[in-house]
Amino acid sequence: MKQEQLSSSGAVQRLPQTLMALAVAALVAGCSVAPKAITAEEVRDRVKADTARMYVDQAPITAPIAMEEAVARALKYNLDYRLKKMESALAMGLSDYAAYDMLPQMVASAGYTRRSNDSGGVSVGILDGEIAERPTTSDERSRSLRGIEFSWNVLDFGVSYYRARQQGDQFLIAEERRRKVVQNLLQDVRAAYWRALGAQRLNAQADDILQRASLALSRSREAETQKVIPPGLALAYQRALLDATTLLNQRRQDLEFARRELAALMNVPPGVEFQVAEANETALPTPPREIAKLEDMALLQRPELREEDFRKRITADEARKQILGVLPGISFNYGRRHDSNVYSYNNSWSEGGVSLAWNLMRLVALPAMKDAQKYQEATDEARRMALSMAILTQTRVSAERYKMALEDFKLADQAAQVDTRLAAFTKASMSAKLESELEVIRTQARAVLGQYQRANAYANAHIAFGRLYNTLGFDPIADDFEGNDLAQLTERIKGHLKATEKDAFALSSNLFGRAATVNVNLAGIQDPVQQVRMKALVTELLGRHQIATDAKDGIELKLAFAAAENNGVEKASWTLELTDGSGQPQKARFATTIPANARASVYESSLVAALNANLGDIKSWLHVD
Repeated sequence: MKQEQLSSSGAVQRLPQTLMALAVAALVAGCSVAPKAITAEEVRDRVKADTARMYVDQAPITAPIAMEEAVARALKYNLDYRLKKMESALAMGLSDYAAYDMLPQMVASAGYTRRSNDSGGVSVGILDGEIAERPTTSDERSRSLRGIEFSWNVLDFGVSYYRARQQGDQFLIAEERRRKVVQNLLQDVRAAYWRALGAQRLNAQADDILQRASLALSRSREAETQKVIPPGLALAYQRALLDATTLLNQRRQDLEFARRELAALMNVPPGVEFQVAEANETALPTPPREIAKLEDMALLQRPELREEDFRKRITADEARKQILGVLPGISFNYGRRHDSNVYSYNNSWSEGGVSLAWNLMRLVALPAMKDAQKYQEATDEARRMALSMAILTQTRVSAERYKMALEDFKLADQAAQVDTRLAAFTKASMSAKLESELEVIRTQARAVLGQYQRANAYANAHIAFGRLYNTLGFDPIADDFEGNDLAQLTERIKGHLKATEKDAFALSSNLFGRAATVNVNLAGIQDPVQQVRMKALVTELLGRHQIATDAKDGIELKLAFAAAENNGVEKASWTLELTDGSGQPQKARFATTIPANARASVYESSLVAALNANLGDIKSWLHVD
């Protein structure tokens, strides 16, 4: 009986161990994850969803597309540009987020604790070493804890400050990359448009000539077989026709591919056919002569070099961050706590303190850190110098290519005129002989080929002009076009294209003469720190459009802010006032809605939006191209 009791008691003792083992096994089994392949249905759903979103909210094509509309559609709908906009928005969001790292930490905590028996213990006398026989406790078995603590580390603040500055520079780098995409889009659309237009103009003639050439080849072979004309002459005719047909097909294919390229740039859905609008062949600008000034312009305006300027600032801030890491860190903390323990005399209390921590071993790494900083600065400088040399070379090569492209077009134009006159002469002098008819077809095929070569040379001249324009870092349009619809953006692009056709390389840029200069005066902003930040934003934005800021000699540009709160939101507005070059006062207003008591960055964003919305007016008031 006693053994049974012992056995039963052992089983009871082993039961919790068994349950614990089973629980652990179940937990381990639940934490294991087996690889799961993507099903074909999931892939099809993803493809269907992506395809639907690629072409959403696009204006339908209802008429032949002109050059300015093609550029506008590329800026509105091109997926590469959408990606760069999202990357820029992401960098802006990260910049705002990084600013919060400079704030002190405020941690709220709450918890509950329970133990199966009492804590406590006995005490030992310090003087006599006697042990108290009666154990005591000062903690309940079950109790709750809660508190809130405010802490601030000076070293973390400094590191967060430089990290926020670096993230701000990363946003500016993203903006320069977005600028580059806009510049490349204009160049690519210009190239595809003129090549597609050349193909469209000549397709009907090419089809007719190719059919006639095929028929002439058959007749020539038949005449050779029947010995109507000498074999040598027949073979020469056949060879000439085949050469002309081959070249015609090659030129036709080259230009025809441009239509597909143009469709891809505009993000046209597959299966949607469109025509390229007819355009008059405008006289291209004369080749530039002052190459040195073009080089200066490229070095000042190219997004790649401006990106390197921001990288230099990032490297400098990284060096400052590392130096801060060597310094001692001072932490301040203050908190309020509560313990529900009934044995406590004071259940609620406040506590605070100051601590100093210094990792002395970091001092050993200081020399190596300084050497690494020097190497990084030298690497950045070498990369910037190499990029500058590449840009200088691109500028000179692009200018020379544009000059040569104009010469090629002149020769192609003269050759096309000769081929056309020769075809007309041959047709007029055609006799009833078979060889005479074959010669007419051959000369007409050569005339169409000459027209293709002329169209290709004209397109190449536009491409070379666009490449040179892109090499100099010109912005085809100001950054305030995001709010424009397709029609408005098309008109703005049209005005820009007309301006470049008139005198693209007059070198009247403000970079080489007296720049338009304004004196920024902010009104309605009481915080002096925010005023400084806003003025820096205005200076940066206007500087990108060749408008300098000078507190002494500049024309006063007054930016007045006003807001009225209503139902938790603020009806905010910015008023821009400036006296133009003719002495006439000019005024513009930008209204928006922002949350009440919003953070400073929201007000700064509203100022940037106001400047972008009225940048075109400001430039016209200041007579800036």
